[in-house]
Amino acid sequence: MGLFGRKNETDTATATATATTPAPVNPELAALTGEYAIDPSHTSLGFVARHAMVTNVKGSFTDVAGTLHLDGTDPSASTASIDVQMASIDTGSADRDGHLKSADFFKIDEFPEMTFRSTKAEALGGDDYRITGDLTILGTTKPLSIDLEFNGSATDPFGNERVGFEGKAEILRSEWGLTWNAALETGGVLVSDKIKLSFDISAIRSGS
Repeated sequence: MGLFGRKNETDTATATATATTPAPVNPELAALTGEYAIDPSHTSLGFVARHAMVTNVKGSFTDVAGTLHLDGTDPSASTASIDVQMASIDTGSADRDGHLKSADFFKIDEFPEMTFRSTKAEALGGDDYRITGDLTILGTTKPLSIDLEFNGSATDPFGNERVGFEGKAEILRSEWGLTWNAALETGGVLVSDKIKLSFDISAIRSGS
């Protein structure tokens, strides 16, 4: 089931046929067309950083909001807008969370939000997609591509029409100005530059 676009055809004959004969609209996808609000209570943005070169530290941002526009008749027109409250960071350690909120890292008093605004969407085959957009952290905006899996749609017991996605991406935190570190006596640094991101998103239809 596809939402975010169709693959570009590489075969000339197929591309010509596609240009002259539009693909039929999948009625199941067309039925999903509309506006959706991200459900913060069932959505999280996780991250993993290498610590002291030998282990991983996992955390998440628990206050995630935003909107999705899904277009089942023209999936490439689908968009996403996500806002993350940086104060909601949770790594399981109050001391570490406090350090991450400080001027060494996220400077949450000055930059309370991290945002993502999509600029492009494409299909990778099956239920796999890639959505590209602008990620803003510490006032710096850089492009980010997120690989997504569409988990389907359902009506919950309260009558809400939901869609679900899982996603993953990697960033180099230094590209957004997150450069704090400490050298290790044995070589290397305390915190990795590469950060792995994971997304679990549940969104509720809010309009058509």
